[in-house]
Amino acid sequence: MQTAAYSIARETNPERERTGATTPRILVVDDDASVRGVIKEHLSGSYEVIETGLPETVLSLSVMNQPDAILLDLSMPGLSGYELCRTLASLSFTQRIPIFILSGQDERNSAFCLSLGAARYFKKPVDFVKLKAALAHVLQQKKEEQRAHQRFALKAILKLRAQGKDGSNVEVRAITENVSSGGFLCACSVPLEGASLVEVFSWDEREYYLGKARLVRTEHGGTSASRYAFQFLTLSEREAKLP
Repeated sequence: MQTAAYSIARETNPERERTGATTPRILVVDDDASVRGVIKEHLSGSYEVIETGLPETVLSLSVMNQPDAILLDLSMPGLSGYELCRTLASLSFTQRIPIFILSGQDERNSAFCLSLGAARYFKKPVDFVKLKAALAHVLQQKKEEQRAHQRFALKAILKLRAQGKDGSNVEVRAITENVSSGGFLCACSVPLEGASLVEVFSWDEREYYLGKARLVRTEHGGTSASRYAFQFLTLSEREAKLP
């Protein structure tokens, strides 16, 4: 078993930089570092590759880095690829991200994975010619359908953790129907004006850490609960180790 880790490989393409085109971003999830290395070697010329061997980090990486597609192994310790596929396909934050299963398991699992929300199933060893063709096709369809920071009209329940004036952690439940990969607008009965930064968690059958977000706007609705607009911290802000 290889040591689990995650990294971000930012591969540049001179032609894309010259034309201003955006390099599609792929999240590779596999607990075997050698497999991740082979996939990155084949895809890094055309894609920006994010890789992780820690399945429990996938949801936060997906929300914060906004990958255009996820390549997901099935057999991993702790959180299985089946669980991840079902979760990613059901949450409004991530359900528009195409999931490609890359597995050494019997291909008869493909129908079940597709029923969980996967877009395609590839048996290992992967035919990278077919994988690249499938990625190009799905991402072109996605590009035609979406706009920047696509918003989803689906209700989501979040847990927000902020630091109170006395230094203690304060946790509140927030309900939102206006979510994007860049941020969210939520209603909350507890005043949050003093919470410049919050840690965000999904509130589902399982609790998942989604990352940190900054309060950017407050909308007061008279007697009803106030609404708060939050923006997820960018990668550069997280790397700067903001509190």
